[in-house]
Amino acid sequence: MREDSLELTPWLIRYAYSEGAFPMTVEDGRVEWFLPRRRALFPIEGIHVSRSLRKVIDRGEFEIRFDSAFEEVMRGCLRPDENWISEEFIRVYTAIHHEGWGHCVECWKDGRLVGGVYGIAMGSCFCAESMFHRETNASKVALWAIVERCRKLGFTIFDAQFMNRHLASLGAFEIPNRDYQKLLAQALKQSTPWSL
Repeated sequence: MREDSLELTPWLIRYAYSEGAFPMTVEDGRVEWFLPRRRALFPIEGIHVSRSLRKVIDRGEFEIRFDSAFEEVMRGCLRPDENWISEEFIRVYTAIHHEGWGHCVECWKDGRLVGGVYGIAMGSCFCAESMFHRETNASKVALWAIVERCRKLGFTIFDAQFMNRHLASLGAFEIPNRDYQKLLAQALKQSTPWSL
């Protein structure tokens, strides 16, 4: 579902997400709002970890940090083309981070940020927005780490928005929007240390 472009604010983001909608910047720079018929989620019990990924995690190839470089993670998620993150997005989601309900996980190696995931926390629902990597497996380790953290903090939903092959290979699954709305309504009645 798409609606006319509106100025992004933390309040508008909070309202839209509570209704199951989320924004994306389209080709001409406008912000449009989407409400997918099917929603991609990760099991809160954890992502699918292959043997090779388990070795990377167990060896501690990356230093994992939370919430120490939120804007840098967002900028890491920028793409050369077909980019849906704008400077307006970075400004508003960074403000949400400063308000205490925008969070990220970072993978560091040799003092460099090489991967990460960012998103927002509302009630016991974590809505992951995007991820990136500059080293092999860094985004997978970041995703593993943030799902693990969310489970430990008491989240009940880990929302990944749209399904794709990469997410499916990591254990994501789809549910109809009507089922997501029911789960979301329950999650918004709860709280976690990452939520407002």
